[in-house]
Amino acid sequence: RQVEGSLERLGVERIDLYLAHDRDPRTPLEETIDAFEQLAADGTIGAWGLSNFDAAGIEESLRHGQPALVQNGYSLLEREDEEAVLPLCGEHGIEYVPFGPTAGGWLTGRYRRGEPFPTGSRMTQRPEPYTKFVADRIFDGLELLETEAAVRGIDMATIAFAWVLSHPHVTGVVCGPSRPDHLDPVIAALDVSLPEESRERIGSFFA
Repeated sequence: RQVEGSLERLGVERIDLYLAHDRDPRTPLEETIDAFEQLAADGTIGAWGLSNFDAAGIEESLRHGQPALVQNGYSLLEREDEEAVLPLCGEHGIEYVPFGPTAGGWLTGRYRRGEPFPTGSRMTQRPEPYTKFVADRIFDGLELLETEAAVRGIDMATIAFAWVLSHPHVTGVVCGPSRPDHLDPVIAALDVSLPEESRERIGSFFA
C-alpha cells in the first residue's frame, strides 16, 4: 500500500531504490524482506536497502535477500559503523551511502566553545541527538579540524564530507541542502584527496 501510494505521488511506474527506514518492531524482518523481494520481482522497485540497521540486522536480512544499499549515520563524530557495518557491506558488495556527514552541523564550525547556539540551529530546535557533542574533547577536535581546513584553503564542511567519502567502502553521501550554496562544500569535497595517512590523522582529532 505504501509503495503504491509512493508511485502515485511520484508519478512513476517504478521506484529505483526502496529503503526500510529502521526495523519495524511489529513485523518479522523476514516478512519485510520477502515483500521487498516480491516487489523487485514484479518490477515495482528496482532494488531495496536498509537504513538505520546495525550489523546484526544486516546479517539477518542477508539470510532472506540481498540489500543493494545501507544508509546509516556516519561522520567524524559518529563512527560506530566502522567496527562491523562497513566491513560487512564491503564483504557482501552492499553500497554504503551514509547520511549526517556533518553531524547535524557540528562539523561546519557553527558551534563554538563558550558561545550560545545560533538561533534556529538544530541545537536550539532538536538538540537531543547532539547533546553528547557538548564536551571539551569535541571542541578541541573541532578547533583542530578548523585549522586543517584553513591550511588546505577549504571549509570545515568540505573536509568533513571529504573524510566520509575517503572511506574505501563508502560509495556516496546523503546531503540535504536548504539553499543552493549549501551544495558548494559538497561539490568541493569531490576534489579533495585524503590518503590513508591524512584520513587517520584527521580522524584522530576526535579520538
